[in-house]
Amino acid sequence: MNESTAKSISHGRIANEIEAGSVDACRLIRLPVFEDSRGALSFVEGGRHVPFEIARAYFLYGIPDGAKRGAHAHKALQQLVIAIAGSFEVAMDDGRRQKVVRLDSPSVGLYICPMIWRDLLAFSRDAVCLVLASEPYDEADYFRCRDEYLAAIKERR
Repeated sequence: MNESTAKSISHGRIANEIEAGSVDACRLIRLPVFEDSRGALSFVEGGRHVPFEIARAYFLYGIPDGAKRGAHAHKALQQLVIAIAGSFEVAMDDGRRQKVVRLDSPSVGLYICPMIWRDLLAFSRDAVCLVLASEPYDEADYFRCRDEYLAAIKERR
């Protein structure tokens, strides 16, 4: 990530040179950390640390060994995925390129733009995954069938 891209993402905007729907637009975002003798505190503010206002938060935990989550893409929804505890991997695919990111720190989130297929896998036993979303739940925003997702990507290009 170049410096101008990092700055524009950290200020709540995706840099214009990155195409939404590309794994290149999916980036790690370092969150503020305040540490002292009592421990550490991190936080996220919508529109400031992520390029969207936060409309929904949910978390995954108690995931059995070998289980995968995700297996979908969103038409418009943006997300920030954070490993609050433990670790896991996020495999992303835009129909042309793939990218895998390992998350293992509560002070780093993975921004996922719309139109990215994602799988969450390789969860540690203590993993807790927090997801911050730009919109309330809407089933119509999902691609749950990979072939339908790939057809939609092809139409857009």
